[in-house]
Amino acid sequence: MPRGARRRSVGHSPRTSATPELIDQSNIFEHVTRTQLGRPVGASGDETRQRIIVATMRCVAEVGYSKATIREIARMANVTSASLYNYFPNKSQLIKATIAARAEAAMPRLRKAAEGTGDIIDRIEAVLDECGHLMREYPDLAAFEWAIRAELGAENAVAPDGPDVGAGFETFREIIEGVVADAYRRGELGDHRPQGVVEAIYALIYGLTELAATLPQEDYQAALSSAKVMVRGTLLAPSA
Repeated sequence: MPRGARRRSVGHSPRTSATPELIDQSNIFEHVTRTQLGRPVGASGDETRQRIIVATMRCVAEVGYSKATIREIARMANVTSASLYNYFPNKSQLIKATIAARAEAAMPRLRKAAEGTGDIIDRIEAVLDECGHLMREYPDLAAFEWAIRAELGAENAVAPDGPDVGAGFETFREIIEGVVADAYRRGELGDHRPQGVVEAIYALIYGLTELAATLPQEDYQAALSSAKVMVRGTLLAPSA
């Protein structure tokens, strides 16, 4: 099994991969009901495109990038392969669109959380909380992210004519850097070096993302709660 494909822990119930139902109709991952093959009567091209993207994320999360075929993605989206090709000419373009959709769904919310009030601990906790909300709403998000990164390349790697694998994590690092820079200007870091704080927080959230991709939802949420306790209790505590 590819490293990024979703793994099940022994003794745990499988996580559901149901697509969340959202009220915001502008969200790229809005709920798409299963209908007849091809574009449903009365459905717009955008709705069909979104259904294909949601199915791509689910398929890659479950079997990994290399085993996610156009035929299987079309089956999950309840469209024909020919219909899918009307929207995306090849698998590379489909994955690129799904990666972009992932960033459009998650990054504005994480950025807004990071821009909240309070000190650096409050703001990092807000980011962690938003990560938890995203993983509840999009149970395939982390597994998709991890599968893509594991099989297509390391951070910042861009395959020829392919997706920018590290784009989302680059943006996330920039968000963290902004929070830490504000804290440094306000004198909240004490003796801690800003770059060291950035790396510690980034590593923490990066690790939590891997847990979200490989653990049942309840175990991930428990780890997230423990991470918040660590941040508030010791990670950013003044040096002795």
